Amino acid sequence: MSDAGALHVREATEADWPALWAIMEPVLRAGETYCWDAGLTEAQARVEWLAPADSTMQVYVAATVPSGAVVGTAQLHANRGGGGSHVANASFLVAADAAGRGVGRFLADQLLARAREQGYRAMQFNAVVETNTRAVRLWESLGFRILATVPGAFRHPAEGFVGLHLMFREL
Repeated sequence: MSDAGALHVREATEADWPALWAIMEPVLRAGETYCWDAGLTEAQARVEWLAPADSTMQVYVAATVPSGAVVGTAQLHANRGGGGSHVANASFLVAADAAGRGVGRFLADQLLARAREQGYRAMQFNAVVETNTRAVRLWESLGFRILATVPGAFRHPAEGFVGLHLMFREL
């Protein structure tokens, strides 16, 4: 794994929330990569990211070995219910000081494998901001393709109205 060092993935716990919030808050406030309200409170963000007990969503953390420091997190769940429940969806966050060190790729590889193990047939991302070129390159390198781009569907704080990609790959 590039220079990220040794990492392991595990399911997130309630005790991880302070580390997850430290990763999530700057992304949320920047408003450049997720369709979240940049003014969400910490309590609202916690509901957005951590799975409720009755949810089928799984939340994971990537942690360094041996320290256990959380450097990334990801969600895995069905993209839709019913007839669409065989297609997975995932969301990823990487700590700013770990960006570009392979953490996102590590998490993506882990979640793709877990999605296959759970019987999903494909993975779909519904809203990848087109100006998030690092993420787009990563997903394409992992076999995702852009099926469509919805023009002007995302209001970027610096770039104005930009497109959202629908990205997909079979598992």
